[in-house]
Amino acid sequence: MNHWLVKSEPSEYSYDDLVKDGSTYWDGVRNYAARNNLKNMKVGDKVLFYHSVKEKAVVGISKVVKEHYQDPTTDDQRWVVVDLAAEKKLKKPVTLGEIKAEPSLSDIALVRQSRLSVMPLDAAAYNRIVDMSH
Repeated sequence: MNHWLVKSEPSEYSYDDLVKDGSTYWDGVRNYAARNNLKNMKVGDKVLFYHSVKEKAVVGISKVVKEHYQDPTTDDQRWVVVDLAAEKKLKKPVTLGEIKAEPSLSDIALVRQSRLSVMPLDAAAYNRIVDMSH
């Protein structure tokens, strides 16, 4: 199993929206690195859900329930989506400030490549962020 982090502006699509919907396709990715990350996602992979812009915090856990397929919002064959399902809301959001202050997380893509919207996490970083939410 792999671990990932996806970012969304909560005013566009929040973790609460995912909980209400149950699952959704993750669309709108127009960056090649993020697209390649979507292509590497497998069913069952765990995905941290990050609210960007104002909140800047990991707020929930989701999982991949369908591997990549053509993005239905465009005819451009270069872009893909995966389906994500909500698993659980974190007890306490883990802010970007808290993540940046944690030495073991200094090399994750959220810190190094802040504009990337879909990024891999190793198991240790994923587990540390989840632990920080308690």
